[in-house]
Amino acid sequence: MTTQDEMKRNAAVKAVEYVPENEYIGIGTGSTVNMFIEALAASGKKIKGAVSSSKATSELLAKYDIPEVLLSEVLQLAVYIDGADEVNHTLQMIKGGGGALLKEKIIATAADKFICIADESKYVSRLGKFPLPVEVIPMARSLVSRQLLKFGEPELRIGFITDSGHEIVDVHNMDLSRPLTTEDQINLISGVVENGLFARDAADLLVLGRADGVEVIKPHV
Repeated sequence: MTTQDEMKRNAAVKAVEYVPENEYIGIGTGSTVNMFIEALAASGKKIKGAVSSSKATSELLAKYDIPEVLLSEVLQLAVYIDGADEVNHTLQMIKGGGGALLKEKIIATAADKFICIADESKYVSRLGKFPLPVEVIPMARSLVSRQLLKFGEPELRIGFITDSGHEIVDVHNMDLSRPLTTEDQINLISGVVENGLFARDAADLLVLGRADGVEVIKPHV
Protein backbone atom coordinates (compact mmCIF):
# COMPACT_ATOMS: atom_id res chain seq x y z
CA MET A 1 0.00 0.00 0.00
CA THR A 2 1.29 3.44 -0.95
CA THR A 3 1.77 5.68 2.08
CA GLN A 4 0.89 9.37 2.20
CA ASP A 5 4.59 10.28 2.32
CA GLU A 6 5.24 8.18 -0.78
CA MET A 7 2.42 9.94 -2.62
CA LYS A 8 3.86 13.32 -1.58
CA ARG A 9 7.33 12.31 -2.71
CA ASN A 10 6.08 11.03 -6.07
CA ALA A 11 4.31 14.34 -6.71
CA ALA A 12 7.40 16.30 -5.63
CA VAL A 13 9.67 14.34 -7.98
CA LYS A 14 7.24 14.76 -10.89
CA ALA A 15 7.09 18.53 -10.29
CA VAL A 16 10.81 18.86 -10.99
CA GLU A 17 9.97 18.19 -14.65
CA TYR A 18 8.17 21.55 -14.75
CA VAL A 19 11.19 23.54 -13.55
CA PRO A 20 12.99 25.25 -16.44
CA GLU A 21 16.75 25.49 -16.24
CA ASN A 22 18.54 28.83 -16.07
CA GLU A 23 15.48 30.63 -14.70
CA TYR A 24 14.43 32.07 -11.36
CA ILE A 25 11.73 30.15 -9.53
CA GLY A 26 9.66 30.51 -6.35
CA ILE A 27 9.46 27.81 -3.70
CA GLY A 28 6.81 27.43 -1.01
CA THR A 29 6.81 25.86 2.43
CA GLY A 30 5.79 22.53 3.93
CA SER A 31 6.52 18.83 4.03
CA THR A 32 5.75 18.19 0.34
CA VAL A 33 7.83 21.19 -0.69
CA ASN A 34 10.74 19.87 1.39
CA MET A 35 10.60 16.71 -0.70
CA PHE A 36 10.52 18.83 -3.86
CA ILE A 37 13.68 20.68 -2.79
CA GLU A 38 15.43 17.37 -2.20
CA ALA A 39 14.29 16.10 -5.60
CA LEU A 40 15.38 19.31 -7.34
CA ALA A 41 18.84 19.05 -5.79
CA ALA A 42 19.13 15.37 -6.78
CA SER A 43 18.02 16.10 -10.36
CA GLY A 44 21.09 18.17 -11.17
CA LYS A 45 18.95 20.85 -12.82
CA LYS A 46 20.57 24.27 -12.66
CA ILE A 47 18.45 27.29 -11.85
CA LYS A 48 19.54 30.91 -11.52
CA GLY A 49 18.04 31.13 -8.05
CA ALA A 50 14.99 30.51 -5.89
CA VAL A 51 12.80 32.97 -4.01
CA SER A 52 11.93 31.40 -0.66
CA SER A 53 8.63 31.78 1.19
CA SER A 54 9.95 31.05 4.70
CA LYS A 55 12.98 30.73 6.95
CA ALA A 56 12.49 26.95 7.00
CA THR A 57 12.62 26.76 3.20
CA SER A 58 15.67 29.04 3.12
CA GLU A 59 17.49 26.71 5.50
CA LEU A 60 16.77 23.71 3.28
CA LEU A 61 17.85 25.57 0.13
CA ALA A 62 21.15 26.39 1.82
CA LYS A 63 21.59 22.75 2.88
CA TYR A 64 21.32 21.62 -0.74
CA ASP A 65 23.36 24.53 -2.16
CA ILE A 66 20.43 25.89 -4.15
CA PRO A 67 21.04 29.64 -4.60
CA GLU A 68 18.48 31.92 -2.96
CA VAL A 69 17.50 35.35 -4.25
CA LEU A 70 15.11 38.02 -3.01
CA LEU A 71 11.95 38.74 -4.97
CA SER A 72 13.02 42.40 -5.16
CA GLU A 73 16.17 41.33 -7.02
CA VAL A 74 14.47 39.63 -9.97
CA LEU A 75 12.11 40.76 -12.71
CA GLN A 76 10.41 37.44 -13.35
CA LEU A 77 9.74 34.04 -11.79
CA ALA A 78 9.16 31.29 -14.32
CA VAL A 79 7.27 29.06 -11.90
CA TYR A 80 6.17 28.82 -8.28
CA ILE A 81 6.03 25.39 -6.64
CA ASP A 82 4.05 24.94 -3.42
CA GLY A 83 1.74 22.58 -1.59
CA ALA A 84 -1.78 23.07 -0.23
CA ASP A 85 -3.82 22.16 2.82
CA GLU A 86 -6.81 21.74 0.51
CA VAL A 87 -7.24 22.17 -3.24
CA ASN A 88 -10.53 21.99 -5.16
CA HIS A 89 -11.31 21.05 -8.74
CA THR A 90 -10.81 24.59 -10.03
CA LEU A 91 -7.41 24.53 -8.23
CA GLN A 92 -8.40 27.14 -5.67
CA MET A 93 -6.70 26.37 -2.37
CA ILE A 94 -6.53 26.81 1.36
CA LYS A 95 -2.93 27.38 2.40
CA GLY A 96 -1.19 28.60 5.55
CA GLY A 97 -1.19 25.55 7.78
CA GLY A 98 2.54 26.17 8.13
CA GLY A 99 1.99 29.88 8.71
CA ALA A 100 3.82 31.14 5.61
CA LEU A 101 0.73 32.26 3.69
CA LEU A 102 1.68 35.95 3.29
CA LYS A 103 4.95 35.36 1.49
CA GLU A 104 3.46 32.40 -0.36
CA LYS A 105 0.70 34.56 -1.83
CA ILE A 106 3.10 37.35 -2.75
CA ILE A 107 5.42 34.95 -4.57
CA ALA A 108 2.51 33.16 -6.25
CA THR A 109 1.28 36.44 -7.76
CA ALA A 110 4.78 37.17 -9.07
CA ALA A 111 5.22 33.86 -10.89
CA ASP A 112 4.25 33.13 -14.48
CA LYS A 113 2.90 29.72 -13.45
CA PHE A 114 1.80 28.24 -10.12
CA ILE A 115 2.18 24.48 -9.73
CA CYS A 116 0.58 22.90 -6.68
CA ILE A 117 2.00 19.62 -5.41
CA ALA A 118 -0.08 17.47 -3.07
CA ASP A 119 -1.20 13.98 -2.16
CA GLU A 120 -4.72 12.82 -2.95
CA SER A 121 -6.03 13.50 0.58
CA LYS A 122 -5.78 17.25 -0.13
CA TYR A 123 -7.95 17.13 -3.28
CA VAL A 124 -11.54 18.03 -2.36
CA SER A 125 -14.80 18.90 -4.13
CA ARG A 126 -15.38 21.87 -1.80
CA LEU A 127 -13.01 23.87 0.41
CA GLY A 128 -13.66 24.33 4.10
CA LYS A 129 -12.91 21.18 6.06
CA PHE A 130 -9.47 22.59 6.83
CA PRO A 131 -9.64 25.78 8.96
CA LEU A 132 -8.78 29.00 7.14
CA PRO A 133 -5.62 30.72 8.44
CA VAL A 134 -5.88 34.50 8.71
CA GLU A 135 -2.69 36.48 9.36
CA VAL A 136 -3.33 39.46 11.62
CA ILE A 137 -1.44 42.36 13.15
CA PRO A 138 -1.11 41.45 16.86
CA MET A 139 -2.70 44.64 18.24
CA ALA A 140 -5.81 43.98 16.12
CA ARG A 141 -6.20 40.31 16.98
CA SER A 142 -9.32 40.70 19.14
CA LEU A 143 -10.90 43.24 16.79
CA VAL A 144 -10.34 40.97 13.80
CA SER A 145 -11.56 37.87 15.64
CA ARG A 146 -14.87 39.56 16.44
CA GLN A 147 -15.34 40.36 12.74
CA LEU A 148 -14.41 36.80 11.78
CA LEU A 149 -17.30 35.47 13.85
CA LYS A 150 -19.45 36.41 10.84
CA PHE A 151 -17.62 33.75 8.83
CA GLY A 152 -17.00 30.94 11.31
CA GLU A 153 -15.31 30.10 14.58
CA PRO A 154 -11.98 31.96 15.00
CA GLU A 155 -9.24 30.44 17.14
CA LEU A 156 -5.86 32.01 17.87
CA ARG A 157 -2.91 29.80 16.94
CA ILE A 158 -1.34 29.85 20.39
CA GLY A 159 2.37 30.62 20.63
CA PHE A 160 2.84 31.08 16.88
CA ILE A 161 4.38 34.15 15.26
CA THR A 162 4.88 34.34 11.49
CA ASP A 163 8.21 35.18 9.86
CA SER A 164 6.80 38.69 9.34
CA GLY A 165 5.99 39.14 13.05
CA HIS A 166 2.23 38.62 12.87
CA GLU A 167 -0.23 36.23 14.51
CA ILE A 168 -2.50 33.60 12.94
CA VAL A 169 -6.18 33.17 13.66
CA ASP A 170 -7.57 29.90 12.26
CA VAL A 171 -11.25 30.08 11.33
CA HIS A 172 -13.17 26.80 11.64
CA ASN A 173 -16.51 25.70 10.15
CA MET A 174 -16.67 28.24 7.36
CA ASP A 175 -18.94 28.30 4.33
CA LEU A 176 -16.48 28.54 1.47
CA SER A 177 -18.93 28.00 -1.37
CA ARG A 178 -17.89 31.41 -2.77
CA PRO A 179 -14.12 31.44 -2.31
CA LEU A 180 -13.39 34.57 -4.37
CA THR A 181 -15.91 36.68 -2.49
CA THR A 182 -14.86 35.37 0.91
CA GLU A 183 -11.17 35.96 0.22
CA ASP A 184 -11.85 39.59 -0.61
CA GLN A 185 -14.26 40.17 2.29
CA ILE A 186 -11.79 38.91 4.89
CA ASN A 187 -8.94 40.96 3.48
CA LEU A 188 -11.07 44.12 3.84
CA ILE A 189 -11.14 43.74 7.64
CA SER A 190 -8.84 46.31 9.25
CA GLY A 191 -5.95 44.48 10.92
CA VAL A 192 -5.96 41.53 8.52
CA VAL A 193 -2.67 41.23 6.67
CA GLU A 194 -3.68 38.32 4.41
CA ASN A 195 -5.71 35.13 4.49
CA GLY A 196 -5.03 31.61 3.28
CA LEU A 197 -7.70 31.44 0.60
CA PHE A 198 -5.92 31.21 -2.74
CA ALA A 199 -8.96 31.80 -4.94
CA ARG A 200 -7.70 34.72 -7.02
CA ASP A 201 -4.27 33.11 -7.10
CA ALA A 202 -5.38 29.58 -7.93
CA ALA A 203 -2.87 27.06 -9.22
CA ASP A 204 -2.36 26.63 -12.96
CA LEU A 205 -1.55 22.94 -12.57
CA LEU A 206 -1.93 20.33 -9.82
CA VAL A 207 0.59 17.51 -9.56
CA LEU A 208 -1.29 15.01 -7.43
CA GLY A 209 0.27 11.97 -5.83
CA ARG A 210 -2.21 9.09 -5.79
CA ALA A 211 -2.00 5.53 -4.55
CA ASP A 212 -1.69 4.31 -8.15
CA GLY A 213 0.74 6.96 -9.39
CA VAL A 214 0.86 10.68 -10.18
CA GLU A 215 -1.93 12.57 -11.91
CA VAL A 216 -1.41 15.98 -13.50
CA ILE A 217 -4.61 18.00 -13.31
CA LYS A 218 -5.64 21.24 -15.01
CA PRO A 219 -8.42 23.35 -13.48
CA HIS A 220 -11.97 22.09 -14.11
CA VAL A 221 -13.85 25.23 -15.01
